[in-house]
Amino acid sequence: MTEQSANMYACAVPVATVWTSPESAREMDTEGVSNPLQLNKWLEKLAYEERLDLCNSNRVQTQILYGEPVIVEEIVGDWAKVIAVWQPSKKDERGYPGWVPLVQLKKATPLEEAGGFIRVAVAKSQLWNKNGTPFMIVPFNTILPLTDESEDYFHVKTPDGEALILKTDIVRAPSVHQFKKRPLASAVDEGMAFLDIPYFWGGMSSYGFDCSGFTYNMLKACGYFIPRDASDQAKIGEEVPMDDSSFWEKGDLVFFANDEGKGNVRHVGFYYGNGLLLHSPSTGQSVELLKLEGSKLERDICAVRRFGVDRGRIE
Repeated sequence: MTEQSANMYACAVPVATVWTSPESAREMDTEGVSNPLQLNKWLEKLAYEERLDLCNSNRVQTQILYGEPVIVEEIVGDWAKVIAVWQPSKKDERGYPGWVPLVQLKKATPLEEAGGFIRVAVAKSQLWNKNGTPFMIVPFNTILPLTDESEDYFHVKTPDGEALILKTDIVRAPSVHQFKKRPLASAVDEGMAFLDIPYFWGGMSSYGFDCSGFTYNMLKACGYFIPRDASDQAKIGEEVPMDDSSFWEKGDLVFFANDEGKGNVRHVGFYYGNGLLLHSPSTGQSVELLKLEGSKLERDICAVRRFGVDRGRIE
């Protein structure tokens, strides 16, 4: 066993927040760093100022989903320094770095018996124990190894043992990186299912997305693993003329920067067509369609990028 495989762990809660440091979590965040996770209770109690502080005080980096693998580099007390290997980032060539409560991770086990993988294709899906009792609710884009199937259910391997999931809630693939690649316009169709989902800084789940978490996840649903952050996303894909929207197509990524497009990239969304942007705006707002013309974002456009089948492809 290699040193890296010996240090592989998996997310053991529906959504684990990846913090900047062990000191980043506040007393009010207790429900968000627990296991069992009390995600809704945590999110509901956070007032606007407390949500905004997650960003302004650089407390949160990203999130990982149930079963998602991480490299554990170091354990300090009750916290683990991790690398989220499915989330490309300029911060570390191996993936996205940060800290996760150790109680929200479990040692990863080998996948020799895996018969492929499933991805949750609905907003949230119920995992079931083998005896038919409900086990855990998992969010959109959760990926788990497939071990067996029955008439209505797939049997999946989880950090907590074998569980069942409805076939109607998932799509399947031979491997994590072999889910069907679909045109980028399909990412917009996926995203429309999450209209009015609240913005959450660092959010990577159907409980709340940030801007680049939204684009990352809708593209993940179309078979692509793109970088996690908007500034990294803006550097890849096929370049599209940004000054003439007649060249833009449904599903193109539109990027926005400070100083009327000349500064650092700060925001990203999908071009919907007809001059509209589908995006997750900012704290206190929700996923929406926005008319770009006349908006505050219009003059901050700094790049347009295109992915999709046979163009701007990421293997």
